[in-house]
Amino acid sequence: MSKSLLFLLDGMALAYRSHYAFIRSNLKNSEGIPTGPILGFANTLEKLLDEHKPTHIAVAWDTNVPTFRHEMDEEYKANRPPQPEELTVGIPLIKEMIKGYGIKNIEKDRFEADDLIGTIASDANAEDVDVYMVTPDKDFMQLVHDHIMMYKPDNQNGGFNLIDREGVKDYFGVYPEKVIDVLAILGDTSDNIPGVKGIGKKGAPKLINKYGTLEAAIEDAPNMSSKRHREGLQKYEEEALHAKEMVTIKTDVPGTEKWEELDWEGAKNEELGSFFKRMEFRTLTKKYLGEEITRSSKKKTQKSNKNQGDLFGEGEEPVEENELQSYEEETVTYELVNEAESLATLVEKLKDSETLCFDTETDGVDPMENRLVGISLSTMVEEAYYIPVNVDGGMAEDKAIKTLQPLFAEEQSLKIAHNYKFDYMMLQRAGLEIEGPAFDTMIAGYLIDADQKLKMDTMAQKYLKYEPVPIEELIGSGRKKKTMDEIPPEKITVYACEDADITLRLYEVLIDELEEDELQEIAETLEFPLMEVLAKMEMEGVLVDRAMLEEFSATLGDDLRALQEKVYEKAGTEFNLNSPKQLGEIMFDKMGLPAGKKTKTGQYSTAESVLKKLAADYEMPELILEYRALSKLKSTYVDALPKLINEETGRIHTDFNQSVAATGRLSSSNPNLQNIPIRTERGREIRKAFIAEEGHQLLSADYSQVELRVIASMAEDENMIQAFKGGEDIHARTAKEIFDLDSLDDVTGNQRRKAKEVNFGIPYGVSAYGLANRLGVSNNEGKEMIDQYFERFPAIQDYINDTKAFAKENGYVKTLMGRRRYIPQINSGNWNVRAFAERTAINMPIQGTAADIIKKAMIDIQRYIEEESLGTRMLLQVHDELIFSIPDEEADEVPERLKELMETAYELAVPLEVEMGLADNWLEAH
Repeated sequence: MSKSLLFLLDGMALAYRSHYAFIRSNLKNSEGIPTGPILGFANTLEKLLDEHKPTHIAVAWDTNVPTFRHEMDEEYKANRPPQPEELTVGIPLIKEMIKGYGIKNIEKDRFEADDLIGTIASDANAEDVDVYMVTPDKDFMQLVHDHIMMYKPDNQNGGFNLIDREGVKDYFGVYPEKVIDVLAILGDTSDNIPGVKGIGKKGAPKLINKYGTLEAAIEDAPNMSSKRHREGLQKYEEEALHAKEMVTIKTDVPGTEKWEELDWEGAKNEELGSFFKRMEFRTLTKKYLGEEITRSSKKKTQKSNKNQGDLFGEGEEPVEENELQSYEEETVTYELVNEAESLATLVEKLKDSETLCFDTETDGVDPMENRLVGISLSTMVEEAYYIPVNVDGGMAEDKAIKTLQPLFAEEQSLKIAHNYKFDYMMLQRAGLEIEGPAFDTMIAGYLIDADQKLKMDTMAQKYLKYEPVPIEELIGSGRKKKTMDEIPPEKITVYACEDADITLRLYEVLIDELEEDELQEIAETLEFPLMEVLAKMEMEGVLVDRAMLEEFSATLGDDLRALQEKVYEKAGTEFNLNSPKQLGEIMFDKMGLPAGKKTKTGQYSTAESVLKKLAADYEMPELILEYRALSKLKSTYVDALPKLINEETGRIHTDFNQSVAATGRLSSSNPNLQNIPIRTERGREIRKAFIAEEGHQLLSADYSQVELRVIASMAEDENMIQAFKGGEDIHARTAKEIFDLDSLDDVTGNQRRKAKEVNFGIPYGVSAYGLANRLGVSNNEGKEMIDQYFERFPAIQDYINDTKAFAKENGYVKTLMGRRRYIPQINSGNWNVRAFAERTAINMPIQGTAADIIKKAMIDIQRYIEEESLGTRMLLQVHDELIFSIPDEEADEVPERLKELMETAYELAVPLEVEMGLADNWLEAH
């Protein structure tokens, strides 16, 4: 009877090796899945199976649960960088592939792959079987035995090097049974296991060969002639003995599979071939399915799933790795239309189309400042038209707009664009009214995967395997960069037409993805209607009192000079307050304040966190903090805002961004009005500069504690729900519960403050340490408050646990309205990465639902304003607050209706409440 051959593969180590082997190739399939790690692992398996034909085989993996080594040492592997995203996505697929090979994946919580392999190998060593451990990890050499060998990948020449007992001796200088003792002295920096400093790869085996064991060497250390060996073993005795425990691979893990259970009967050809077809590996697909992979530019690709495991849909149209299409003149119809008659003919041709995809070319990127240069249209894939305006060789803008108006006014046709809001604003300012439903491929991509890059070129490569003409080919870059109006229309035509054509192709892919991910409703009822609401808000802008800001700037300048003189007086000398180096030398060398850690450059740290700690006992750091705060206030806001006032409108027109925050919250830029300070008295003064126009007032409408209301509803916590329904102060109610008080009247101000931190912190995964740090209490007190909170609000704990479990199983979380966020790192083997992912999973449904609610309110309000033909205008959205301009004659009735619309935007288990204020400026209204 022939001997059995058992192959045991170290899954994680081989996956990492595969990742780095293909990292420069940047292989992806047409779904956008990074396929390098998968291909590398497949090549490894193919080579092993073809050359060695094992009778038994398994792949061992680490799990996401901390191991017994983490329990022994919390610093174990603490310095490891986060798992590369390609592996986070790829490892579940590698496991799926391994199943297709008919090979078993094995893993066990609290133990590493090393321990499982060690247990199976040791068990098989006593049988009539030869064991081959396949791994690049040198630690496995401690397991090598008469019938246990190691195949170590050869990075230089490819293939594998066979390591037997003599091979271990050649590598380590000792035989396998003494490898643990050598490893204990050397330590392992990658696992954060310190060894004995001063004893290296040559000294360690010499010592172990002489003394036999680490313990014997430590015992005789005082008698050693070598100072480095003597002092090293004496000084680092504890570390070395601890390291020996940590590096020892277990060979007795309970419940581990027996080697006989790992018999291999060959691959499941159809299952494996289908997998390779999905990954678009041509050679392997042909091997297992007997099929050649072909491709067609007119077929859509399937989704690039963000999730784990078996959730990746199979691509309809596999393509060769890293292969991209690009513009081919003979496959498309792209036409320049620059005459009135031909444009009228085109409009007649396109007028009955169900979809109208459009794109604008402009002489800049500010829709409130720049001019239209051209419009491109597409209603059919591979066919597009470019209409230049306002340039030589183009049409007059007003004539082109008038001719195009019937096409854009058709309410039945779907209007499609990439970054729809920008194009909508450019066309609106040119006088073109757009009617009918809208679809934005950028916003669709954001809904499908908020973490992906959303430029059209990038999405085309990902979803279509198509590389558009780079804009740099037209306008250049750097100092020689031109604007679009400087380029002849005939040279722009291909670029502009391609934009419209590719956007239409993206639409055809993304509409299916939205439906498959159950995101079509939130797209069509929330995000797409919101685009025009935001566009109208941006075009309206907000009036700013330039004179007030100039006066405030002068006041701040005087205050800063006074502070500067006070600092000089305290320091006894003048210096550059904005130089951290000079400040550090003054405070810590000259004045003798207690210094913290130095920076990497060797200078003292004067970071805000350092100064805040010192400010409790010393005046100097307190003065510096005040100086920095006022200086930032002056430069970032007070001096900057007047420069952003549009000279034509006298208003600031911020950009509202729908596709930046992964939670679904809106952000603003140019300027970022959501960051205007509110916590300090001087910071709040800036809001006084945002004023109502004559005959109007500003209305501030602010949702009250909306996120806490959301979590009470999502968790269905009766205590919190009753508190909100009863109109109680929720922070006082929480204080009453966690401090076990008899009534709300017994709650002190300090207890309420602590309860507020608890309310806002715990639902987002704050730790006992984090809470203690915020409140300035001991870690034990922080832990007690968390324990009390969950005891009194048990449904919140259930929500947290259920949400994490859902995310781990599905790879995403979602809001009450169905918005998703994919969190592949939720199953990471790296504790820090996983912990951050868990906090994200808890936070996103709460914050995202709150964001969805205010978006829904904005849409309802804009519809109300337009239906009633009101003079009221929505100006700003800042987190949970909306700012309106209300004509004096509408101030009696409209605010109450706005309040009603906001409070009924979405039905929670608790009532939504809105606080409102009317005034001449934002500060007083708020």
